[in-house]
Amino acid sequence: MQNQQDNYNITPMDNEQKLFGLSYRPTPSDRELEWDRSKVLLSKTDSKGNILYANEAFIDVCGYDDFELMDKSHNIVRHPDMPKVVFKLLWESLNKGNGFHSILKNMSKTGRYYWVFNDLKVIIDDKGDTFYTGTQKSIGSEIISNSIEPLYKKLLQIEKASGVQSSENYLLGFLEERNTNYVGYIDNLHKVGYDNMVTYNASTPESTSEGKEVNIPKKKGFFSGFFADNGKSTPKKK
Repeated sequence: MQNQQDNYNITPMDNEQKLFGLSYRPTPSDRELEWDRSKVLLSKTDSKGNILYANEAFIDVCGYDDFELMDKSHNIVRHPDMPKVVFKLLWESLNKGNGFHSILKNMSKTGRYYWVFNDLKVIIDDKGDTFYTGTQKSIGSEIISNSIEPLYKKLLQIEKASGVQSSENYLLGFLEERNTNYVGYIDNLHKVGYDNMVTYNASTPESTSEGKEVNIPKKKGFFSGFFADNGKSTPKKK
């Protein structure tokens, strides 16, 4: 039976030569790729995630020639530091016909990494065929170092120790604590530049990561059940 994770395209194919069309797989480097961050990287894939088109900016940054990319899985640029649960959520969203926003650590042909904000959209043509278009842009380094990298490292550690489902359970709890979902969390980071989302605290006023009091949208959830008082005050003892 095929591994369920393969359905989400979150693990490399067993035959790496088939995946990459190359005689080698890049070795990840701890060096970040220098690239023109004003560029917008565009790609189009079929319903299985195989590349049909990549613009010149995408080709320049990832370092592969166009003939090396065409008809190859888009995970040719996936960095092994990426937690698989992100792609599980991605494919679940796409399979429902919804787009997806994410922050990705990609790997170039040289093995160097580069971070991007990825806007993925679902396109259905006149024949009813499904395609995906990706728009990738540079993302601020402070967002990565302060918010995304620590979270992704934690998720990756959990995946290696206990599997993708345990990683997903942790991520859902992390997001529930902030009263949002993954796309909402990523969009907020992209918009304001840091994690200012509300976290519940049983002993202190509800506040942002900067300590400013805020109004939490009323939303039922696991953590809100613990910390919300539903507008009722505790009677004082006489």
